[in-house]
Amino acid sequence: MGLSLADIDQLFASRGGEQYSGEGVTQLEHALQCALLAEGESAGDELVTAALLHDLGHLLHDLGETPTLHGMDDIHQYRALPFLRGLFSDAVLLPIKLHVDAKRYLCAVRPGYFAALSDDSKRSLGLQGGIFNEGQAEAFITQSGAGSAVRLRVWDEQAKVAGLPTPPLAHFLGRARRCALRPGEQLP
Repeated sequence: MGLSLADIDQLFASRGGEQYSGEGVTQLEHALQCALLAEGESAGDELVTAALLHDLGHLLHDLGETPTLHGMDDIHQYRALPFLRGLFSDAVLLPIKLHVDAKRYLCAVRPGYFAALSDDSKRSLGLQGGIFNEGQAEAFITQSGAGSAVRLRVWDEQAKVAGLPTPPLAHFLGRARRCALRPGEQLP
């Protein structure tokens, strides 16, 4: 049931060209831009890998184009976890799992964050439970992995620039290989 790095490469090859829901970039462009932003802030291999794979759940479960327009939360933050468990540690998995709640948190604690969200991100926020109240925000940020998820979330919102040059997927899969739990995990 678990994915290998070769499987992840193939998934991006087959579905990465699909539009990133409601945005002017593809799924692959969004993933590469998010990983590039993480790398630009000197994040370690685990957090760069989480940035690359945070939306992999969209590619594993097809609900059509822009499911938020149909009132659907695809719970993508959870869909990839069973496929990635065994390949990566919690240092990769927790930021992926928590990146949606990190948006809810940032909207609660960072003035202007909600206003800067894209239309689709605002729609999905409502479907994902809305902005945290003070108690929810305090409980969220104390969780293991929450700080990394917040960093990931900031990059997630910025990684929507049409035509932005990035390194190829192989570059970031090389970083993923360095933090994979299975020694000798092969790249395609």
